[in-house]
Amino acid sequence: MKSSKRIIISGGGTGGHTFPAIAIANALKKLDPDTEILFVGASGRMEMEKVPAAGYKIIGLDIQGIQRKSLWKNVMFPIKLLRSVRRAIQIIKDFKPDAAVGVGGYASGPLLYAAALRGIPTLIQEQNSYAGITNKWLGAKAKKICVAFDGMEKFFPFDKIIKTGNPIRKESVNIAGKHMQALELYKLSSFKKTILITGGSLGARTLNNSILAGIDKIIAADVQVIWQTGKFYYKTIIEQLGADKHPDICVVEFLNRMDLAYAAADVIISRAGAGTIAELCVIKKPVILVPSPNVAEDHQTKNALALVEENAAVFVADRDAEAKLIDKVLALLNDKELQKILSNNIGKLALPEADEVIAKEVIQITNNN
Repeated sequence: MKSSKRIIISGGGTGGHTFPAIAIANALKKLDPDTEILFVGASGRMEMEKVPAAGYKIIGLDIQGIQRKSLWKNVMFPIKLLRSVRRAIQIIKDFKPDAAVGVGGYASGPLLYAAALRGIPTLIQEQNSYAGITNKWLGAKAKKICVAFDGMEKFFPFDKIIKTGNPIRKESVNIAGKHMQALELYKLSSFKKTILITGGSLGARTLNNSILAGIDKIIAADVQVIWQTGKFYYKTIIEQLGADKHPDICVVEFLNRMDLAYAAADVIISRAGAGTIAELCVIKKPVILVPSPNVAEDHQTKNALALVEENAAVFVADRDAEAKLIDKVLALLNDKELQKILSNNIGKLALPEADEVIAKEVIQITNNN
């Protein structure tokens, strides 16, 4: 008789999928340190590096997503999908899991489909307010579907849904008492208001272009900025700003201490990925969301609008950002009443223990199987 649970966690592709997956694994280990966990990801994607760094074993599938902008790149998709399903079935035979968890990303579909074929109970962690095609299809066979937004019965059977929120990096939202430490790190003044701009680890062209377009307005307003450009844009932006870059503009390629970036900020400008929104709800800072239009089913726009409907965030469309974003953020910095309203409302949406709640649901479906 097995003395511990064996769980497969599948998915990744972006930090928004990979970090929640690791958080769920950590929560499972916290519940029972003897739990055996195997990750299944997509070869060449970020999970193949981040998961081993977190201390877990991962197997990669040779799988890709459907390329909407270049149909000829999809020629190999059916072949890779079939191979991935076969490989996933073999992984399940070898590992003999008690349950399989899908967090989204290319590898999630083949693995959960293979698990369902083998009679392994599955749990889907749907992070966005608009479910993707793969998760909608897999939801019919799943035992439980953990969601972060209301109204998800549009996509999944009502009796399988549990609202858990999205797992977050606890170290990133631990900002209490760190404001002065944060200002020291970024060499900023305690007498000026601070804007944080973050487009995720890869950066966001629109956000970067919007800041460049409005840099004179920012300087004239006598405010300071922590500007995370992303690795693809950092060098070009530094060159454009020149050697006489203003001291109140702190430009970084990547935010290694997200907690200190959040702690320093009075107002935040951000994309609207589900994981980022989950963190923003916990830190309770006023935020302007500029959703990326370059994602499946335009889910970031739907994520952002879910907050706007609760008067918990300000929305600026990607196409309007260069013309409107800087004016919006400066107006928000000068509107203390609106800042207070946004902070209170976004805080009401926080579900900070999502990782532990999901881990308990995973254990429950293994016990009921």
